[in-house]
Amino acid sequence: MTTTTEATVAEGSPSGTGPTAGKPAMTRRETLEAMSGILLGMFVALLATSVVSSSLPKIVSELHGSGSSYTWVVTATLLTTTITTPIWGKLADMTNRKLLVQVALVVAVLSSAAAGLSQNVGELILFRAFQGIGAGGLTALGTVLIADIVSPRERGKYMGLMGGVMAISMVGGPILGGTLTDSIGWRWDFFVGLPFAIVAIAVLQKTLHLPKRTKGDSKIDYWGAGLIAAGVALLLLWVTFAGSNFDWLSWQTFAMVGGSLVLLAAAALVEKRLGTQAIIPMHLFKNRTFVLAVIASIAVGVAMFGSTVFLSQYIQIAKGRTPTESGLLTIPMVAGMLVSSVVVGQLIARTGRYKYFMVAGGALLTTGLLLMSTIDYQTSFVTVGIFLAILGIGVGMLMQNLVLAVQNELDVHEVGAGTATVAFFRTLGGTIGVSVLGAVLTTKVTSSLTEGLAKLGVTTGLSSGSSLPEVNTLPGPVRTVVERAYGDGVAEIFLVAAPLALVTVIACLLLKEIPLGTKSGVELMLDEQDGAAGGGLTAAQAEHRAELDAAMSVVAPTSSEEPEPRHAARQDAGVGQG
Repeated sequence: MTTTTEATVAEGSPSGTGPTAGKPAMTRRETLEAMSGILLGMFVALLATSVVSSSLPKIVSELHGSGSSYTWVVTATLLTTTITTPIWGKLADMTNRKLLVQVALVVAVLSSAAAGLSQNVGELILFRAFQGIGAGGLTALGTVLIADIVSPRERGKYMGLMGGVMAISMVGGPILGGTLTDSIGWRWDFFVGLPFAIVAIAVLQKTLHLPKRTKGDSKIDYWGAGLIAAGVALLLLWVTFAGSNFDWLSWQTFAMVGGSLVLLAAAALVEKRLGTQAIIPMHLFKNRTFVLAVIASIAVGVAMFGSTVFLSQYIQIAKGRTPTESGLLTIPMVAGMLVSSVVVGQLIARTGRYKYFMVAGGALLTTGLLLMSTIDYQTSFVTVGIFLAILGIGVGMLMQNLVLAVQNELDVHEVGAGTATVAFFRTLGGTIGVSVLGAVLTTKVTSSLTEGLAKLGVTTGLSSGSSLPEVNTLPGPVRTVVERAYGDGVAEIFLVAAPLALVTVIACLLLKEIPLGTKSGVELMLDEQDGAAGGGLTAAQAEHRAELDAAMSVVAPTSSEEPEPRHAARQDAGVGQG
């Protein structure tokens, strides 16, 4: 042990050429093998979520749910994902990341299977909420683990691969779910992820090798987490019930919004007092790139989750198509995400530039939303597909690269919390977006149905607050009224989301582009060990250093470039700001 440790320390000492001197560089194949478990875990979790998207109108209808129930089936998952994402991120900076991602995967898939046994909408919403807890972990940990084993300069193409996996699971999920629903029943949508999960956990165990992380004196900020959860939940409850259960301008509104603001303000005070121990470290908001990425992520979340989640209602109600066809129509959007995320990731890795790709992505996202706001119940599927492809290309150019820009500037010990915070605000934007735009859709559809049915002299009691209609069972004139109402309502959702996408463009334009670093998270930790020891390591430090070196030999590609200062030092010097 002593000989090995001494050799390892000497290899990484300042007198050498860097912390990984003497180690053969990993090939691309070896790096991909190390990442395979991460990507497979992300695929399984996203599949468990997306597989039901094309089937939800049918599921909610068979469980006798209403339009607001449909919104809450989606919102419940996003809500718990939002609340737990920063907690998972904090845990990632404190403890075993490999174990965390496996736990998150188990929670996501088992709760999905439990949702398949639901007997009513209430049970479905409950288990979907548990599913969001696991999804929050995978949302936070996936990009954190990539930061551990790949340098920022190379990270773009691997982020692109993650975007590709996300796209495949998003397009494969709705098609698979629609096929299962039409053939053997919607409950099988929730069980399909189990065999994939078993494989993913085994692959993670075999391929993902990371050094042990010392917990130190870090603790989970339970007060901050509780206040954030309560504040966000109260705000979402207001958005969901305002306009239907009570007026937008009412004492209930003032009580719920006021209570939410008080809770969130208290959370901010708690987080500020705890400093680096906080779930969301408030000092990160002094970083311009971080703040702009958060703003852009909120807008992306609203535009992406808030608008596209209602596409299945448009296809199945406004167009009268099956869940399988609903899944197939998502292909253009997800194909756009797949191509743009992979291609742009490769270009970023090759050029080291990322800002203007993100600006272009924001512009395409805005354009796609504006085009989608022109659709109605008679718009051809070819036209809708083209508009969705443009939307998908924009999302693919933005989502992972916002995280990349932030990770490039964070201290190595804050990558977990910082990455999770960006994901937190993106999901928060999506959660609020689903609730707000769901309320917009409900209001628009109710108004259109009331007006259209009155002209026909029909009094069926049909409205958006009742169970989602089965359009194929309706008489011809009534069916046309329903199809027109949902077509116009979904189009209005995209119109409302478009200005928020423009906010993303502005935020990306204001970013200062920092040259991408050439060292992975583990390499930066090795450098920090050398700096802290001043060239002479204690026995404990040497043992920890040996663990890091051992992990590096398995998971981290080495750099042929000279050692560089830590990101924080480069930022203070103001190098390469554009």
